[in-house]
Amino acid sequence: MADAPLSEFDLIARFFTGRDRGPGIVLGVGDDCTLLSPRRGQELAVSVDTMVCGTHFFPDQPAAAIGHKALAAAVSDLAAMGAEPLGALLALTLPKADEAWLAAFAQGMGALADRLRVPLIGGDTTRGPLAISVTVIGHLPAGAALRRSGAEPGNLVVVSGSLGGAFAGLQAEQQRRETGGEPPEAEDPLRERFFRPEPRIALGKALRGRTRTAIDISDGLLADLGHVCDASDCGATLQADSIPRDPLLAEWPAGSALAAALSGGDDYELLFAWPARQRGELRPLASALQLPLTVIGEFTREPGVRVLDEAGQPIALAGQGFDHFRAD
Repeated sequence: MADAPLSEFDLIARFFTGRDRGPGIVLGVGDDCTLLSPRRGQELAVSVDTMVCGTHFFPDQPAAAIGHKALAAAVSDLAAMGAEPLGALLALTLPKADEAWLAAFAQGMGALADRLRVPLIGGDTTRGPLAISVTVIGHLPAGAALRRSGAEPGNLVVVSGSLGGAFAGLQAEQQRRETGGEPPEAEDPLRERFFRPEPRIALGKALRGRTRTAIDISDGLLADLGHVCDASDCGATLQADSIPRDPLLAEWPAGSALAAALSGGDDYELLFAWPARQRGELRPLASALQLPLTVIGEFTREPGVRVLDEAGQPIALAGQGFDHFRAD
């Protein structure tokens, strides 16, 4: 006799229950609402991120990698604000209750949640085209949040890590599909940055009190820097040779590698403003975090974002990053 199909509540109990413990959580999974009790003097930071099959991930992408990225993308917004995770809510829309897929998805999300100490405190499941929404709740001292506004002319533009690796992984995956190659493993190093981005929670917390302005790079360096410039009523000038390219781009033509680093998206590194007079403090901060921090330009009074070559000449920019609706 075949096993009975999983009900909605069986699914929740088997794959997602038991991860709802942590400081500030009064009541987790199992009731109509989660109850939180943030510490006195703290503010809550709340964000939601949705991933849709065919837009954000491929149908045959490893489920563990999808689970990891769904949580990482949402938690990255907390990092950009300097917030510490308090908990996450998962809304999961499934075409069917595929137990093997669910087990791998829960393992991928759960491993990252355990490492970053992000309890899963509630959510919802429903039937339909595959889509994943993760709402994250964080907390931080009142008035300490990093924002997109606040950058000033003369501030340095700084990025963490390297850029373009997720785009390189996406290109590799698209090429595999075009040539009919075998589906990749979840740990495939060529696709690591695309499959398993790393939210920079520790950096975001370390930036509190040192700068007022940060953003995570999800839509591409140019697009996200543009958001900061718009919110801060300023512009920025970048030095092309200073922009850190991911090692996966080492064999790419120089122009293509630069374009990937500028507009590729999905890297989830942090971009932030930094006082020029405190430039010397970046090196010890990077050392303490074991994370490269690179000055790539400065904010300007002149609006707009310019990228200069080694001779100081503006580079023509073909694209500004990803936009869901402009892409149509």
